Amino acid sequence: MSLDTLLAHDLPLFQGLSPADLAGIDLPITERHLGPWEILFNQKDQSRDVHFLLSGTLIALYWTTDGREVIFTRFGLGDHLGELAALDDGDRSLAVVARSEATVLTLPGATFRQLFDQVPTLRWRITQGLVARVRTLTARNLELTTYSVEQRVASYLFGLAVDRGALRVGGVIAEAPTHAEIAATIGSNREMVSRIMSGLAKRGAIKTARQRIELLDPRVLTAGF
Repeated sequence: MSLDTLLAHDLPLFQGLSPADLAGIDLPITERHLGPWEILFNQKDQSRDVHFLLSGTLIALYWTTDGREVIFTRFGLGDHLGELAALDDGDRSLAVVARSEATVLTLPGATFRQLFDQVPTLRWRITQGLVARVRTLTARNLELTTYSVEQRVASYLFGLAVDRGALRVGGVIAEAPTHAEIAATIGSNREMVSRIMSGLAKRGAIKTARQRIELLDPRVLTAGF
């Protein structure tokens, strides 16, 4: 893939950069297609590649020793992932799985480190992303230790609506996560999440359909805080 083709994808990490900013750095980028539930990389994997999501949905999760899934995040289009192993040369801490058909660009870890060392704009953006992740994990830990399951579901839906630009009356969250995925994200179980979602629907807060959540009264999502 040529440098011009890479920049044409308008990936957030490379936005505003020109070929001159990346001059002298070889970018051996490849494209990969994934099927639904295909694993991009597994936890404890020793690969170092960094990936950029072009289409579809990827989730990062951890499989416990008793087989439970704990979902940490869903990646948005253009997001980069896998940079921790590239930067510290350690094993993968999480697995990344395609929730749907997906396409990613793959950059070798050594090249990613070269970009980090030589392109100040990229170094600043990568650092900002890592700081944002620490803040997110801190907030999530607070929710897990202080919020009830009902509050965690409401907080999750509120945050998801904000991320999708749907926090308004009539706002729609398309390609919404399943109840099992919500449960795996907030530290609960599918049955409890299903009961809470039904309760929110009865209270007029949301209306649900397959992979779709419509916000009828977003205020209800913050009523318990």
